[in-house]
Formats: sequence, structure tokens, C-alpha cells
Amino acid sequence: MTATPEGRKLLRLEVRNAETPIERKPSWIKTRAKMGPEYTALQKLVKSEGLHTVCQEAGCPNIFECWEDREATFLIGGDQCTRRCDFCQIDTGKPQPLDRDEPRRVAESVQAMELKYATITGVARDDLADGGAWLYAETVRAIHELNPGTGVENLIPDFNGRPELLAEVFESRPEVLAHNVETVPRIFKRIRPAFRYDRSLDVLTQARAFGLVTKSNLILGMGETREEVSQALRDLHEAGCELVTITQYLRPSPRHHPVERWVKPEEFVELAAEAEEIGFAGVLSGPLVRSSYRAGRLYRQAMAARDARAEASA
Repeated sequence: MTATPEGRKLLRLEVRNAETPIERKPSWIKTRAKMGPEYTALQKLVKSEGLHTVCQEAGCPNIFECWEDREATFLIGGDQCTRRCDFCQIDTGKPQPLDRDEPRRVAESVQAMELKYATITGVARDDLADGGAWLYAETVRAIHELNPGTGVENLIPDFNGRPELLAEVFESRPEVLAHNVETVPRIFKRIRPAFRYDRSLDVLTQARAFGLVTKSNLILGMGETREEVSQALRDLHEAGCELVTITQYLRPSPRHHPVERWVKPEEFVELAAEAEEIGFAGVLSGPLVRSSYRAGRLYRQAMAARDARAEASA
């Protein structure tokens, strides 16, 4: 292997990764298709209208459950990222020019699908002066304007920690502001060289200070230890993170980081209990959980916890 499917020459790191064959998945990494009436209706609509979601294009194993809840995820900003994380299947390259009509199209897709909750994620756009802040903010505004009853989760990059760019995104008032730390400090630079652990925590701190519900994700199986996961959970909570998802790393291709371990379901259950004990308002933890898995349910759980705290202190 000397090039990516997109034609880009492999990085030395990718060549080294490719020396390790793709790992065989354990028996517990499997899903069953549960095609309920809401999923079936959405599937037909998406096909007939030519709509695009991350859910079907990335082959997400949770599509049946999320679509049954009328929840879906959209990728904005193009399919080329200006950064490279060693676990991510989105390719690195020079993005296309900013598409300023994209927020309207996404909002119309949300309307056509009659979604109750939409997650917006996207690529890092370091090629743009504002890092794509306008695009993330405008997409939230467009969805809210056209779909006043729909919750929006905005899963953002770090915008290099620039307060004015983060404020622009925060002011669009998504129901949830998500920024994923993904891994632990010791291996962070190896896995996410263009990000910084402390800066990612600060993004969450700034969002919480703005009054937003905050969320992050940890991916297991990339070389971390159990003790490091526990510390990362404490770091996230201390930074102001209210919701957390804990997931198993699934290697997208041979050029990506090898799977270091398969975390057993029992450990995910233990970590969920630990996160709840730390004080997170909502936790989803499991081998096939993804950061936007049942995001609307997790948001409602957080709001119920906030209401309970408010009543207790009244």
C-alpha cells in the first residue's frame, strides 16, 4: 500500500500502521438489524429525496435505533479535513471552497425527515480565516429557524481555542455543544497531533461557562490504560463536561492506528457506573456506542438531571 483510495501518498505513520493486519473483531462486536416503522419510513424518504446523512454513508451500526427515534447526524464542511487523527476515516487534504448554501440544505433535510433531534458534525477547516465557525453556527441557526421543535447537537472542532470563534458558535445556542477529547494525555499527541488535550478541555469549559449543555467522547482500544480512562473522565467532569459517551475503537482501514485491545462489555458497564459516580448527568458506554448515539435521549436525561438539581436547591 503506497497511496490512499483518494490518491494521496501515504504518510510514514500510515505505512507503519499498515504493517499490522486488520484485527478480527470479537463476538460481542455485532449488531442486529431492527427495522421498526420509523426507520423504514425514513429509509424510504432518504432514498426518494436523495438526502445524505452520516448515518448511512458511514454505515453506522446504530442507524436502526437512532432513526427509529427520528434522530440523525449530518457532516458539514466537505469530505476533506485539514487535520489528521489516526483513528478517523475522513481523509486529510485540501478542502473545497466553503459552500454557504449548505446550512439551508441541511435544515431542509432535517425538515423533510421530520427529525426530533439532529447532530451536526464536520471537518476541521484551518484553511478558512474563521476555521469554519460561521458554518457551524449558521447550520444550527438554519435548523432552528426551519424546525423550531428539533433539538440540535453541534459537535465542533477546537477552532484553535480562539474565544471569539468559539463564542460565535456558542451564540447559535445548540441544545448540546459537543467537543470530543477522544483519548488520554499520554497518547494524545500520537493519536491527535493537531489537537491539544488541555485545549480540548478548555473548549468544554468555555461552552459550559456560556450556559450550554456540554458533551464529550472517549474512544478505548488505542493504547490507553484503565487508570488513564478514569483520570480522563475526572478531567472532563472538572472541565465542565456534563454528558459523556465511551466507545470501542474500530479501525477504519490498514493505514489507521491498530486496535490495541478489545474492551469487554463488562468494562463498559463498570465505566458507565464510574462516570455516573463522578457526577456526569448522562452516560452512554458500550462497544458499539458512538458519540452521537441516541443523542436526543442523552440530552433529555441531562435536562431532567438539571431540573432535579434545581428543585433540590430551591
